[in-house]
Amino acid sequence: MKSENKKNEIINVEVIFKSKFLNLFKVIYKTYLGNEKYWIVASRKTIDSYKKLIFEKDNYASDAVVIVGYDDVEDRLLLIEEFRIPINDYIISLPAGLVDSGEDIEKAARRELFEETGLELYDIDWERSSKQTYPTVGMSDESISMLFGSVRGGLSEKNQEESENIKPFFVTRDEAKKLLMEKHNFDTKAWLVLRSFADGNML
Repeated sequence: MKSENKKNEIINVEVIFKSKFLNLFKVIYKTYLGNEKYWIVASRKTIDSYKKLIFEKDNYASDAVVIVGYDDVEDRLLLIEEFRIPINDYIISLPAGLVDSGEDIEKAARRELFEETGLELYDIDWERSSKQTYPTVGMSDESISMLFGSVRGGLSEKNQEESENIKPFFVTRDEAKKLLMEKHNFDTKAWLVLRSFADGNML
């Protein structure tokens, strides 16, 4: 699948901005025609970790987890409505969060789901869950794992952090169809899952 005839080569990486959760790198590369160019990359990694990723092809665990939660008792999909600073508005999404140091993706998913919704994640479908994917590779190296699983318990917002403004809710398949027809901001991953759910596919 990879084209060896048109291979670009990364020459160097420089730090433009760094913070606790996000860094900006200037990636200098040479095109397959020999022209030098650069790309601005947003990354969760430190400069050393990012260099290991691109120069040594180090295998890193996913930066974040996304939970596709299903209420198998009442055939409902779990969603959240969350205020997001970059768009200064609310967006319909799926529960998600960063993987902390020392966590595997399962532990991170269980923790994030409980913090954002008060629910417990159980019976994870590992065959349907993704190990590592890249949602915004045009601007970032951020990778995510999507975990499909059943959820139980009562919805709660009391475990959210001060910076989180999240309302968890369930939708039936009929409610999912209606939601898709209404004017909302949608996270792309949530829209795809919601569309599949509304079309009658199993979760």
